[in-house]
Amino acid sequence: MFNQTFEIDGRKIGEGCEPYIIAEMSANHGNNLDTAIEIIKEAKKAGADAVKIQTYTADTLTLNCPTPAFEAKGAWEGQYLYDLYLDASMPWEWTPILQKVAEEIGITLFSSPFDVSSIEFLEALNMPAYKIASPEIIDLPFVRRVAQTGKPIIMSTGGATLSQIGDAVAIMVEENVKDLAILKCTSEYPAPPEKIHLKTIPNLKEVFKCPIGLSDHTLGSAIPIASVALGCSIIEKHFIVNRNDTTADSFFSATPDELKAIVDGSKLVYKALGSINYPLVPPKPQRSLIAITDISEGEPLINSKNIKSLRPGGGIEPKYIDKVVNRKAQQEIKFGTLLQWSMVGESL
Repeated sequence: MFNQTFEIDGRKIGEGCEPYIIAEMSANHGNNLDTAIEIIKEAKKAGADAVKIQTYTADTLTLNCPTPAFEAKGAWEGQYLYDLYLDASMPWEWTPILQKVAEEIGITLFSSPFDVSSIEFLEALNMPAYKIASPEIIDLPFVRRVAQTGKPIIMSTGGATLSQIGDAVAIMVEENVKDLAILKCTSEYPAPPEKIHLKTIPNLKEVFKCPIGLSDHTLGSAIPIASVALGCSIIEKHFIVNRNDTTADSFFSATPDELKAIVDGSKLVYKALGSINYPLVPPKPQRSLIAITDISEGEPLINSKNIKSLRPGGGIEPKYIDKVVNRKAQQEIKFGTLLQWSMVGESL
């Protein structure tokens, strides 16, 4: 149904590929174009494959309606949604400038649209891929319009139920999307480790049969690195150059050192995964039955008295101890000799 590997801007993603690392700019530009440019450059230095921006305005996301229903929840409690998005949004006119910067330094830039107008804007700029943010996964007409672009799609799950994820995936099937990846996501900021449930990653892979990744909101680098061992093909992490720069997302975003740790660590885990492998030839034994005293010819061989299982290997293997004990030494055996069968005579 879906391709197990696909390309974004020439980079292969999915089965048999190193994890694809996305630095999420989100609100961390701080309404400063120079900061946005610096984020892209620092993400490249840290080894990220892509930088993702978000294309929306406060008016495309919500209403300017200061009533309880429009109050922000969680980490942004105390603000109204309109004011939060007004401050966090990135001017759309920056997008072609940031595209040029990314192209010049060799890192992919793509975006999350949030309504039809942002899709049309991004299509005119020939975005190489789209990310569907987790709150938008239940907006099926919007999901369908993204699917109709024919671009690779990365879709985040957030708090969506399995049924809701299935509804969005069904739209992808109907629109003949082949290049789809789904990101396990916990929509808390920062997300506590006990709510991440990494075991969901192989289950998503089994159910939807497409590349699966992690949109990570935890602090630090351990959890996204660990996700690779469970089959994660994509890691998305909010990224900021300096956490002292206060933005809507700064308190849970990765710094350059943390992002580099994720890049390097995920590559190491990916290499360590290898394949199912059992040696066809057993390794040379590491222990032997060894004489721990001088043994006279004809003397009985007794465990822990004159012979013992010790390192190194090269003599009779310890598993044969019961076949050696209480047999006569066939010859004089010096202290430290690795026993050979030719040295072992008849039973007493």
